[in-house]
Amino acid sequence: MRIARLLLALWPAMVWSSLAWADPPADHFPGETWEHADPAQSGWSMELLAKAKAWSQTIESSAVMIIQHGAVVAEWGDTQKRMELASVRKSLLSALIGNAVSRRQISLSTPIGKLGIDDNAPSLTAEEKTATVKDLLEARSGIYHAALYESPVMAASRPVRGSHPPGTFWYYNNWDFNALGAIYLHATGSSVFDALDREIAKPIGMQDYRPSDGQYFTGPNSVYPAYPIRMSARDLARFALLYLRDGRWKGWQIVPAEWVRASTQPYSVSDFGPGYGYLWWTGFLKPENPMTPVRLPAGSFFAWGDGGQYAFVLPAADIVVVHRVDRDIPHFHPVNLTQMGRLLWLVLAAAHQPDIGPDTAKGSTPPH
Repeated sequence: MRIARLLLALWPAMVWSSLAWADPPADHFPGETWEHADPAQSGWSMELLAKAKAWSQTIESSAVMIIQHGAVVAEWGDTQKRMELASVRKSLLSALIGNAVSRRQISLSTPIGKLGIDDNAPSLTAEEKTATVKDLLEARSGIYHAALYESPVMAASRPVRGSHPPGTFWYYNNWDFNALGAIYLHATGSSVFDALDREIAKPIGMQDYRPSDGQYFTGPNSVYPAYPIRMSARDLARFALLYLRDGRWKGWQIVPAEWVRASTQPYSVSDFGPGYGYLWWTGFLKPENPMTPVRLPAGSFFAWGDGGQYAFVLPAADIVVVHRVDRDIPHFHPVNLTQMGRLLWLVLAAAHQPDIGPDTAKGSTPPH
């Protein structure tokens, strides 16, 4: 329980910087503000980009940004407003944990029992305490204790305690993710929000993020709080571009490249299609599913949050697509994966990307 007590008293601490100088890459990056490329001169279909914008308006997107080769090809909506990220926050934590692993502050192989991890009654069993940090990152802990900030659907689908030994079964588990936030705090002495500002937001030039955009969410179900974060679309696009560039930014290695690659590989496959890495989703919906409106290039991965928060990274096309829904709006309309897939199809078709599948809205193949 010692980590739970630490959560009650955050203290500032300087941590060893994870930035390491590397040879300046040839890849393009934004400066203080995003640079814009003329999509027509870059070979994009203006007609299909217009259809992408029209579709996003139909599904009531709040903000969209399309980045290729480090410059904005198209954007619309309020890209500056700091909106709630929902579960996209978990991919941000993954980056911070990667830095802590590189500093040897966290070991993926450590059983959580050795870190003092426990919870309120009914507390963790001896077997549950054998779950490792890596099991939590992969959502394979086998710990099905009540968690904070989980949806009613997640709570209803939670397996029975003790039904799966640690490391043997994937379940998208907010208990795992919240406990990781506590492990990070104990290992580094820094809140997620301060570390995000210091290690990522400032080095990559986020324009809007500030540590006060995050707060810990507590409650009676668990001693481990959630860590909701607000962020603008244009700042989230910088984070996605950082991962597109294997953790590099203008010659600086912000997140270890090995961690970026390891965390965006699938270690499990969900029953609806996407794989799961270290707090990142990979791939997309099952190709044989008639509701799958797009086939993403191999190696694609994404951060995903409730309501329609997405940051897609498509390395094969050198493209980032960020989509936001403002959950502050009363009765906002969530955007699901099928609707997002349709938007991605239109974007990739506008970029003349091959092998994205037929246009399910028309039953035709895209022009090349």
